[in-house]
Amino acid sequence: MTSAFPSSIPDSQLGLSHSEIQIFRQHQHIALQNQAYAHSTSTRGRGHARTSASTSRAASAASSGNGRLVLDPGSLAVLGQHFERLMAAIQNRVEQLTAQTQTCTINQSSRAGAAMAAADAEIARFRDIIRQIDELETEFDKVRHIRDIVKGFRARVEGLERKMDARSRR
Repeated sequence: MTSAFPSSIPDSQLGLSHSEIQIFRQHQHIALQNQAYAHSTSTRGRGHARTSASTSRAASAASSGNGRLVLDPGSLAVLGQHFERLMAAIQNRVEQLTAQTQTCTINQSSRAGAAMAAADAEIARFRDIIRQIDELETEFDKVRHIRDIVKGFRARVEGLERKMDARSRR
């Protein structure tokens, strides 16, 4: 087939969903535009207008909504390279996000460890305070008991003094 336009097939023959076809078209158009731009900057002033024109036509055909996708070997090679670069960029971004996630996890774990250590210290301090309160309550109970005994002795002594005063007055 000797046509000025690259070969194409109906997009329905690829077995892709509508959204996948849209993504395919978008990236095919981007890839062919990038190739046309790269080719035009590298051959500027050198007389390769024919190659540049066919690439531009391929980019136009790829972006047209006629229900066909450009699938000639050159376009597929360009598209393959584009998807390799895109996949590498995505993989690089995934690795960056994974590293950031690991850093956040480590930082959060460190903060959690520090918070747990602080909580453990506060719990130990609280237990010590409770122990001191228990000791004071025990001492308080002892003092109260002694006070009650002293009150009893005092009452007895006062009672005896009254009896003695009463006997001495007689």
